[in-house]
Amino acid sequence: MAASSRVSRAHFIDPAETALDPALVARDGERAVKAVPYEGAGARDSRRAAAAGFTLIELFATMTIVLLLTAVALPVARVQVQRQREVELRRGLREMRLAINQYKDFSDRGLIPVKADTLGYPPDLDTLVKGVALSGMATGNYKFLRRIPVDPMAGTKDWGLRSMQDDPDSTSWGGQNVFDVFTRGTGKALDGTNYADW
Repeated sequence: MAASSRVSRAHFIDPAETALDPALVARDGERAVKAVPYEGAGARDSRRAAAAGFTLIELFATMTIVLLLTAVALPVARVQVQRQREVELRRGLREMRLAINQYKDFSDRGLIPVKADTLGYPPDLDTLVKGVALSGMATGNYKFLRRIPVDPMAGTKDWGLRSMQDDPDSTSWGGQNVFDVFTRGTGKALDGTNYADW
């Protein structure tokens, strides 16, 4: 094999390739050998170092992009959680207020005996869950609520109550009847209103 001192390895090629670059080809019997110029250890190490550096830059760029996306996604997720809690609050208030109104309607029609000082409203929220015997109903109680919903803002079933005799913006319950319910949770909604005013 005829090769210069600068050739460190040989690459066997197809004889048809010899016409393309005859200067780099030496003859070794029937096989054509393509001479590859010598690359010292320093050249290989510098290419590896450049490739490793490039990978480190890519890593920093990727981490920066991920951190930016996280910084954008966290407030959006926080608003989504708050919006879901507000939906649950509205649903719970609507459910209890409909039950109170239905109790009052039954009372006004004479289906429920009216107790003194209740003005036809339920005496407490438990009465809506336990139910009352309706006149003309042979057995059992008519239930207005399956259960008292959990207040999503306070995390308990302890809702704020107002009786018919209380002031409209009162935060303490007189105890005569249940005219209205509100959350005991504090804070402002996404629309800027107070949860307690809902």
